Order: sequence, then structure tokens, then C-alpha cells
Amino acid sequence: MGSVVEYKGLKAGYHCGYCGSEEGKASCGMWAHSMTVQDYQDLIDRGWRRSGKYVYKPVMNQTCCPQYTIRCRPLHFQPSKSHKKVLKKMLKFLAKGEISKGNCEDEPMDSAVDDAVVGDFALINKLDIRCDLKTLSDDLKESFESEDMKGKDSKKEESTELIQSQDVEEKLGSGEPSHLVKVHTAPKPGKGADLSKPPCRKAKEIRKERKRLKLMQQNPAGEPEGFQAQSQPPSLFPPKAKSNQPKSLEDLILESLPEDASHKLEVRLVPVSFEDPEFKSSFSQSFSLYVKYQMAIHQDPPDECGKTEFTRFLCSSPLEAENRHNGPDCGYGSFHQQYWLDGKIIAVGVIDILPYCVSSVYLYYDPDYSFLSLGVYSALREIAFTRQLHEKASQLSYYYMGFYIHSCPKMKYKGQYRPSDLLCPETYVWVPIEQCLPSLENSKYCRLNQDPEAVDEGRCKEPDRLQVFHKKAIMPYGVYKKHQKDPGEEATVLQYASLVGQTCSERMLLFRN
Repeated sequence: MGSVVEYKGLKAGYHCGYCGSEEGKASCGMWAHSMTVQDYQDLIDRGWRRSGKYVYKPVMNQTCCPQYTIRCRPLHFQPSKSHKKVLKKMLKFLAKGEISKGNCEDEPMDSAVDDAVVGDFALINKLDIRCDLKTLSDDLKESFESEDMKGKDSKKEESTELIQSQDVEEKLGSGEPSHLVKVHTAPKPGKGADLSKPPCRKAKEIRKERKRLKLMQQNPAGEPEGFQAQSQPPSLFPPKAKSNQPKSLEDLILESLPEDASHKLEVRLVPVSFEDPEFKSSFSQSFSLYVKYQMAIHQDPPDECGKTEFTRFLCSSPLEAENRHNGPDCGYGSFHQQYWLDGKIIAVGVIDILPYCVSSVYLYYDPDYSFLSLGVYSALREIAFTRQLHEKASQLSYYYMGFYIHSCPKMKYKGQYRPSDLLCPETYVWVPIEQCLPSLENSKYCRLNQDPEAVDEGRCKEPDRLQVFHKKAIMPYGVYKKHQKDPGEEATVLQYASLVGQTCSERMLLFRN
């Protein structure tokens, strides 16, 4: 089945989990009965995000805390000093059982999103979902059977669409996308670093440079590092070995442990499906961990983190599992990345594997192991996992971290995973985060693309081509609107089209009753 969505429209004036405002949040949403991984990829590249089967998009210029989609570029990622500390802390714990003392200052990758998503999910439970997937499936089957004579024409159109989508994938898969915007702006005094000046250097580096220059002046012959003194045997000063090269992320994560290591950590990738035996057998333990996490970290009462909420929120995905010959071995779709320590689950990262990225959905972990900074550790593992998938699927080269909220201090840490980009909320192009920060310091909401002539290239220019599923029949909006008398219906459909863009509006079926 392709993508079938039921647009719910604008929901404004509800609780915000970021700033605590009771009526400040505003977003548009739709219920996804099913969705292809390509459609969801295109939607998140227009600022959408899913919570279970509910897919929502913040109204950026209205909501109290604008949420900018953020992605990291794993192929160029280098772990920071604090990231290395987290990885070393894990290795010491696994090898010797050492437990670091003191408070953990690292923010979990998406724990702060919990409050906001839970707020959205509370809204989802109140929505009137007027049709279920089985009914839709039956209706779609009937509509396809009744239009059997039209099948050949539709197949031609589908093959054309497939060729076009493959062309788009080839363009997007060739390293950096052509529409990555680089805008160099001079910040206002006291508002960030001046990009026109050289970057600041550490005092230690400056001292080393001075020493090197001094030695070069003393020895014009130019022997390396001044270690040419004849009184010193050359063998005492061998050239720098390759071991001085900084370790890669993979080296830091997969560093070998002693045979008598205190603990064993195993990471398992499990498809989100009750038909999968591994997912089914670990469900009870995973659910118990979720309850423990929600109650300890977010102070949720037991009745708000039951099995039904857990299943709808983290085990129910609209994404259709898909395998391609040039895709990753695990395929595309929704997964739980389970972290097993000595035979029990201590953390679960919920991720979506999409054509161009790994998208982080949620993380829950055992609070007893907070000292391991599992949020940061899992994010680094997911960045390394993206790099691993890229080796087989060259187009898959980004790691999406959800939303970046500059006005919310507990969400700004996501900007520390560099290099990273933010999505412009008006033109939907990616802008390096360093070039966005000066503007975000001055205003919560801003158009990140500073080219005044740039427009949304993917906007819906031909709404009549939008696909509608109505009364067991699939038809273009141009036909559907001729039979509609409700004046508000046109405004709703056009709003939907403007948010999903032309491509998705033609591929996805918009259910209307």
C-alpha cells in the first residue's frame, strides 16, 4: 500500500513542553494510515515529523517555540572532547566496571522532546479518526479492482514517477545537495563569532607554533622541529607515527576490551513489527523499561504510560517496510535499536531508516545507568550506524536529530553535533548552523535562507493534480472539487497541499469523507 493520509488541519493554543506555555503551541497535523519511506523522507525535508502514526508540522511563525529540523553530516563528523569522554567512560565501565562520580551534564539526545511529543500525543488521542486502516485497505482494493481498465495507464504514470524519483535520488545522493545554502553574515557586536576573522586558537597551539618558529630561526637548514642537534642521536627523535592521528568515531566505539571485561554490551537492530520474533520476545522487557524511564525522568503517572500509549507512541509506525537492491541490508522502515547490557535491555533508540538518512525518533533508557550518559552515547552510535549504512547505500548520508529549538536551553545541545544544518522554514533549503545562530539570537523565528529572492521550489503549483481518495474512488482534486459545496473544504485541501508540497500531494492519497 502507498501513502494514505487524513489531514486534521491546524491545532493551536495547546500546551508547550518546551517553555511551559499552556496555550502557545501551534501545529498542523495528519493521521498517516500508511506511508512510504520516500514520502516520509520528503515530508521531513519540509519540516514534518512523526509521533506514532500522527505526522505534524509546527506553524513556525505562530508557535511559541519555533522548532527547526536539524540534521548532522556524519561523513564529516568528528567527535568533540566531551563526546570522547562519554565514549571512554563507557569503555572503562565495560572493561573494569568503573562508575564515574558526579552529576552527568550531558543531555540525552531526545529526552527533552518527550514533553513536547507527549503534548502532541495527548492531542492525538482527542482527534476523531473517522476511518481505520482495514476499511481504507478494503476500499482501496475495491477502487483498484473497479478501475482495472485504467490500470495500464496508471502503471505508465507510476513508471514515469519512479524514473523521476530515481533521478532525484541520484542528485541528492551525490555528496552535498546542490541546494545547501551558505550565507556569510557579519554578526552584530556581542552576538557570536565574527566569521570574517580567523578562528580563535588555544594558547597551547600558539605556544607550539612559537617554539617551532624559534627552532626554525636557530636552524636555517630547516631540519624538522629543531631536533637536528648533532649531540643528539637521530634515533631518539623518530618522526611522528601514524598513531598520533586522531581516532575515528568507530575506533573509539569499537575499541577492544580485555577478555576478563566486567560487562558485555550488545546493540541489536530490531524491526518495529509484532510479526518479528525478536521484537515480540523483547516487547515486555522494552515496555517495562519505558515505564521506568517515563516515571523517573518525566514524572509521568502510571496511567499515562500504559501499554496502549507505549504501543501507539513507539511501536506503531505508518512506514511501510521496504527493501531495495541498492539499499541497506536491514531495509528501510522503523526500528528499535536495543542496547543489551549483560543480558538485559538498558536503552532503546527508536529510529527510522529512510532513503537519505537515519532519523532519530525517541530514546528511553534505564535511569539507573544515567551515569553512562546514554543519550549522548546512543547518538554517537547512531551517527556511526549511519556511516555504516552509507557504505552499502551511498545516498544514505545524513543523521536527523529531530528539532532544534534555539529559544529552549535544554534543546540547544543538538547543535554540538557538527557539522550540522538547519532547515529554512520558508524555502526548505539547508543552511549550516553556524550561519543561523546570529539570526536566532535576535529572533525566535527567522527565515534562515538570507537570499531574498529564493522561494520554495517544491511548493504546490498545480493543486488540481493532488490525489484524493473519496467514496472508494481515487481522483485528482480538480475532479473532486466540482462535487463539493462546502466552502471550507477548498481552503483545507489547499492548506494541506501548501504544507506537503507538489511531489507528495501527487503521490500520497488524501482521504476525504
